[in-house]
Parts: sequence; C-alpha cells; structure tokens
Amino acid sequence: MKGIVVTGNNEIKREIVPSGTHIARCYSMIHIGTVEWEYNGETKYTNKIRITFELPHELRDFSGEDKPMVISKEYTMSLHEKSNLRRDLEGWRGKSFSNQELSSFDVTDILGSPCNVSIIHKTSKSGNEFAQIGSISSMTKGSKCPKQINESFIFNYYDNFDEEWLETQPKWIQDQIKGTDEYKNKMNQQKHHFESLPDVPKRVKSNHSLRGDMADHLTDPDSNPF
Repeated sequence: MKGIVVTGNNEIKREIVPSGTHIARCYSMIHIGTVEWEYNGETKYTNKIRITFELPHELRDFSGEDKPMVISKEYTMSLHEKSNLRRDLEGWRGKSFSNQELSSFDVTDILGSPCNVSIIHKTSKSGNEFAQIGSISSMTKGSKCPKQINESFIFNYYDNFDEEWLETQPKWIQDQIKGTDEYKNKMNQQKHHFESLPDVPKRVKSNHSLRGDMADHLTDPDSNPF
C-alpha cells in the first residue's frame, strides 16, 4: 500500500495571454513610485507607473464568472523622446506629441481608452514562458472595442491612495510600492496627521473609482480622449 507521494514539481502553471494582436482597453493605472535598481554596479532611481489593459475578446472563467484576461506594463514616468512611455502613447494615439502637450500631459487621460496591443511570448532565465506587451497602436479603422468590463482604477499618493487595496495585492507588488520614498513619506504624513487629530478614527478608506470626473469626458468609449 502506498503512502503520500510527493512529486518534484508542484508548480501550478497559469495560462498566459495568447500571443498576437488583441483589442484592449486601459482600465488601471498605478503610480508605483521611485524604485531603486542597479546597472553596471551603479545604483539608479526611477519613478515608475504600471498600466493595465483588459482584453475583452479573451474571456476566461474566474471563480465561476467570465472575465477578460488582463496584462500590465511598467513604464518610467518620462516623455523623453526615447522613452518607452512616449513611444507607446504616440503609437496609441497615432501622432506625435506637440511641445505644448509634452509640458502638461496627464497620463491618467488614457484610462478607459481602447487600443490594439501586440503580445509576444518570452522565456525567463528559469525556463518559464511569459507574455509581454511588445507595442501599442490605435484601433484599426472600422473595429470596435466591447464595453469596459473591469471598473476603472487609479492608485497614487495624492487623492487616490488606498492602503486597503494595497494589502490585497501580491507580496511582490506590496514590497515594490512599500519600498519607495513616496510610500514612506505618505505613511509619515498620515501618522503626523492622525497624531494631531486624536479623536479622528484612524481608518481611512479612499474612493479610487474613476466613474466621476473621468467618466464625464469619455462620452464615446471608443474615442481617444488624449
């Protein structure tokens, strides 16, 4: 009679986004903050954001409910002519930025906007295959993007800071955000604020929904507001 058999590999493989070009819609934007990294032995600091897209034609069963697959891409918060963010935004909108736009562009304006994303598959050093956004372009003429499924979401260190949401995220995302100066400064600000107001409840829940002001200028969900 056999006992309990343990195999050498208990890893559960998750389905990755299929390669190719997909109709997508931007629905989430997270300001990660200033991340420390090393290049050629030199310590560098980069201010990062994470933009997430839903793929409405790639529905999967998540806990008994059909929901779109999603994919994210991190960018340095820069619109320098050689930056990845500028390259993808200009491909998305189909035109270059003017000097005036570059001086005051609010990246949250892309929330809710449809696009085409090109997905490529790569293999990590450990041998695992993963999906990555190769490029972003404007919607093909005549194509339509289904209505948005996931609620629009934004996380930043000003009016959309949500610590409760952060605690529900994977540990690597929590560690990445909590390691930034922006997060540490926010915690210090909250601490000093609550200490000066001892009678105020110490639980604050921010409203991170963008269904208000952001929805007002998205009268046509298939238009490019930026």
